[in-house]
Amino acid sequence: MPIGQLLGSGRSADVFELDEDWVLRRHRHGGDAVTEAAVMSHLAANGFPVPVVRSADTPSELVMRRLSGVTMLQAWMDGAITVENAAALLAQLLHHLHSIPARASSLPGDRILHLDLHPDNVMLTPQGPVVIDWSTAAEGPPELDWAMSTLILAQFAVSPSAEVAAGARSMLAALMGSLGAVVDLGDVRDGHLARARMRRAADPNVSSAELGLLDEAAALVSSLARP
Repeated sequence: MPIGQLLGSGRSADVFELDEDWVLRRHRHGGDAVTEAAVMSHLAANGFPVPVVRSADTPSELVMRRLSGVTMLQAWMDGAITVENAAALLAQLLHHLHSIPARASSLPGDRILHLDLHPDNVMLTPQGPVVIDWSTAAEGPPELDWAMSTLILAQFAVSPSAEVAAGARSMLAALMGSLGAVVDLGDVRDGHLARARMRRAADPNVSSAELGLLDEAAALVSSLARP
């Protein structure tokens, strides 16, 4: 299959043009594109907005329908979406995702978890928002997904960049307000927030600078989660 120009690069993968309608996403260090494709197909069949998958012929390569639009992060930076609207959309996507039955787990409370759902992994297309990058997806309790999303936002909220930190903190506070009474994140010592912190610390794609903010970020989430 002829591969065209490089369209974009993330922390662990590159996206190449195939033609006007399709792109190839290639992991640089292996992966499990076959399982990822199965997860995305399950979500699409249940009405959740994910890219259309055409094939996953190797563990590191996934062919998907090309998306138009910008990420929620870019739209926020450009002033095209407010912090409040961005947080509301993230919350809506998390609630929708966790309403869908798990694909493999038989435990009644388990759901598919994205585990990296933040503004740079939501594409705002003319047809609506689409959640991308399911390489970290797993199954488990929804609270862990909420903990991961809030922790990632909190890392931006405690960033040395005052401009980034202010907006991220407002978005984090708004997202925390959408948790609902049944979502208990725990705290930095125990529960889902502690598990999220451990996962984030073990992620090889997280920079040393981000790791240095992790404890402060977890403490911020814990403080905002208190009644």
